[in-house]
This record gives sequence, C-alpha cells and structure tokens, in this order.
Amino acid sequence: MYPGGDPVTGYGACILGVEGPRLTSRERAFFGQVRPFGFILFARNLEDADQIRVLCTQLREAAGHHAPILIDQEGGRVQRLRPPLGRDWCSPMDEIARAGTRANEVMYARARLIAAELLDLGIDANCAPLVDVATVQTHAFLRDRCYGGDPATVADIGRAVADGLLDGGVLPVVKHMPGHGRAVVDSHFDLPRVDAAPEDLLTRDFEPFRRLCDLPLGMTGHLVFSALDSAPSTTSAKVMGLIRDEIGFDGLIMTDDISMKALQGGLGDLSAQALAAGCDVILHCNGVFEEMVEVAEASGRLRGAAEARAIQALSARRPPLEADMAALEARLTGAANGPGHV
Repeated sequence: MYPGGDPVTGYGACILGVEGPRLTSRERAFFGQVRPFGFILFARNLEDADQIRVLCTQLREAAGHHAPILIDQEGGRVQRLRPPLGRDWCSPMDEIARAGTRANEVMYARARLIAAELLDLGIDANCAPLVDVATVQTHAFLRDRCYGGDPATVADIGRAVADGLLDGGVLPVVKHMPGHGRAVVDSHFDLPRVDAAPEDLLTRDFEPFRRLCDLPLGMTGHLVFSALDSAPSTTSAKVMGLIRDEIGFDGLIMTDDISMKALQGGLGDLSAQALAAGCDVILHCNGVFEEMVEVAEASGRLRGAAEARAIQALSARRPPLEADMAALEARLTGAANGPGHV
C-alpha cells in the first residue's frame, strides 16, 4: 500500500539533515526520540543507489513513520544527484530558453523524469518549483535557477514542474516564499534587503505564489521586505500573515535552512521565532548533531493547525501515474534541437 497520508500526531516540527551516508547509532536514537516530520539529503549522504535506499528506509524506521525525504534536485548548479545516480541537468533558465514556446511541456517532462529518478531511490519530496521572479540584478546564486522575469510565465512553468513531480509520486516544495528574486546578495551568507513598494511586490514577486497557493508544501526565503517589516520573512509574523491571508497559501510552510548566515542568533531562538511567526516546520540541513538537538528541542511537536497542514500535505502523496518514459525523453530531445522543434 502506498503510504499516502499516514498520521503525524506527535511528530517533531522539524525536517533534519544527516551527518553522512550511514545512520549513526546516536542519530538513530535521537531520531527515535524526536520523530522528525521529515529529512533532507545532500551530496554528503549519497554514495550509490543501494546505500541511498537503505538510508531512506533506516531514517523512516527511526522516525516511526513514512517520513517525507526531501532533496534539492532543481537541475543545473543545484542538484544533489549527479551521474550515475541521476542525469546531469542543465540549469532551469537554460532549459526554458532552449524550449521556447514549449517551456511548460518540457519542464513538465523534466520534472516527471526527475521524480522517477528520486522515487526509485526512496526520495519522495523535491525542493522545487522555484518561482522567484528574476530581475537583471538577481544575485548569481539564484538567477539561473529562476524560470523567468514575468510572473505569469513563472507561475505557469512552476505549475508544470509541480504537476510533473506530483504525477511521479514526489511532493513539490514551492520556494522561496514570498519571493526572493529581488535579492542582490546570497542569503546563505548575508541577509538580503528589498525596498520595493508593497504594490510592486504583490503584483510581481508574490504573484506566482498566489497562483500556486494550493500546493502542499512551501519554503520561506530569508530576506527583509522593508515595506512590510524589519524582521526577515522567516521570523516575521507580518510576512507570514501575508503569505496566509493575501497570497492564500494554506499548505505546510517550512523555513529555509535555519542555519543559513542570513539569520543571526542562536538556532534554538531562531527556531522559536520562526514558529511564533507562523512557520509550521523548521528545516535544518547541515547534519551537525549538536545543532539538530538544539533545533529539535526548540521546535517541539506538530500541533494544532500545523499538524492539520502536515496531514494535508502527506495526503497529497500518491503512487506515480503510468508514463511513457520514452515519450518524455523525446520532449526533452525536441527542446534540445531548438524552440519549435517537433
């Protein structure tokens, strides 16, 4: 039976990384106590297909439920699976450029093929689509990961990517809410500040998220919108309220990695601030054991509305639909031959 929406009552309000390719005894015991909502994998956790499958099984056994296991597999610079574990995808921006008018079709096919690669290894959630709207000043860490500079086009391609993942049995995570495209510094290291007017943000930056507000999972961005609040979005009740009320997103919201340098302060304090602001789950990625303990203690358990959204998100998991993989490959081959190729 496909796991679907197994109950998450009593599970930790956190998604945690793992130190290496094999679960250690202290990680196993710790995960058994915390029972995290989910896990996230990085290159340090990936050796070969059999090892990844075993790790995914052990993580779920330790957590005591069929926990979603996430990965960043956008393609281009941000893809954790590399050959031979997964194909070497070009950047989303390059893929869309060469697809031309067929961008939606091609990006659906690409997402569906990525989903097949992930699910074969036991990974069932992908941190995509990224629907930040690009500008000419978007920082290089983000720009070629974007789908374009027009909000409607970005939303349409984002929908295609989300559908491709869902049809492949993989949960999409839309990011970076409510919009990271105007950032001119890398939030892994610095806190971006955006000074645009609220009306410009609503009609441009936030619009793709409004159009994709029905997706099951979302991820915040660590940046300040000065017109809204002086606090970073992840820890701002005003911004989180906007995401819920004006954008209309009712899915489970996880933070971006709480250990990123854009946020200043202790990880426990930051985790508590993010939950108080309205985030449902804290994401901690680096696998440092002592940090995970701090985050898990501050995060506590999924309860109330957060628990309901977690159940709702897991209920979106479904077995992959039957697909003609050769036909999906042909769509990509057609795109490689230039826009309009049949």
